Amino acid sequence: MDLLQVAQIVIAIAVGASILLQARGTGLSSTFGGESTAYRSRRGLERTLFRLTIVLIVVYVVISLLGARSASA
Repeated sequence: MDLLQVAQIVIAIAVGASILLQARGTGLSSTFGGESTAYRSRRGLERTLFRLTIVLIVVYVVISLLGARSASA
């Protein structure tokens, strides 16, 4: 197991945790339920957690592409 695979595993766990920590009811189900919080702005910790999730996903994709590139070389 090389460093990129370990990093992928760690980041995947972090992405899962950050998604689970986000507020419930902000997904697709709230769209059909007519919940009024669908368009509210994120503030404070919620915004930070949302941005952290996006950054972690981008880093995960980049590491995956690097791993695929090194495997094909």
